[in-house]
Amino acid sequence: MMAERVLLLVDDEENIVRSLMRLLRRDGYEILSATSGAQGLELLDSHKVGVILSDQRMPGMIGSEFLEQAKQRQPETIRIMLSGYTELESVTNAINRGAIYRFLTKPWDDELLRENVRQAFEQYELRAERDRLAQELREANAQLARANLGLESRVATQGRELELHHRLLELSREVLEHLPVGVLGVGDDGIIAVANGRAHALLGQPLGCLLGQDARDALPPALQRLCIGAGGTLPTPNDVEVQLLAQGPPLRVHCERLGEGAMAQGDVLVLVPGGCGR
Repeated sequence: MMAERVLLLVDDEENIVRSLMRLLRRDGYEILSATSGAQGLELLDSHKVGVILSDQRMPGMIGSEFLEQAKQRQPETIRIMLSGYTELESVTNAINRGAIYRFLTKPWDDELLRENVRQAFEQYELRAERDRLAQELREANAQLARANLGLESRVATQGRELELHHRLLELSREVLEHLPVGVLGVGDDGIIAVANGRAHALLGQPLGCLLGQDARDALPPALQRLCIGAGGTLPTPNDVEVQLLAQGPPLRVHCERLGEGAMAQGDVLVLVPGGCGR
């Protein structure tokens, strides 16, 4: 819905003001009127005006002076000067200073005057829409800048958390490698996900060769029977003795189920060589 078009008429001759009101009221404008520049400025202080139509020759304050002060009060208004006097120097100066949008002479042509006022309102509304869109763009850019700052902060926080997790993982791996017992982790898919150096040594395997292997191929049957992922069952009690080699001490194996309730599940086997304590 288009905002109401408010037109301010300023002329010291009341009969001119009345004639202009009769002519322009048919175009649906809300019309304000003043018979002096001072009265016109008072109206500008209390009303939002789109277009001003002012006479040039007025006592006390000529039209070009009034329009320049009107520009200071409401810069977005479109200002038209209407005069029967050819005071070209003052009019030209006002136009050059941007105080006047258009200059029309008296006596006026009714249709030409109506067309010029209509165009002035269109110009006013185009500027208002441009300013509104520019303000929306500034607000959107400000919101985007705030969002980017928040995103950068979250990314930085996540980066620090990932770095911490990475360090903790590296520390866990190092601790795992220094344990005096073997540790095997077998997922329910049967794949060996964890195997420290001691586990490789106890099983007589080169370091690293167990990782990623299928437990049914890589582990001896005695250990396969302790892993769900290798087709076995978790023993009860959790501590069992296993003889891997015909000759040699037995291993004490502690079995634990991990990941219950999680998407990734599996078994952990802790291989304790004979003599490591019961």
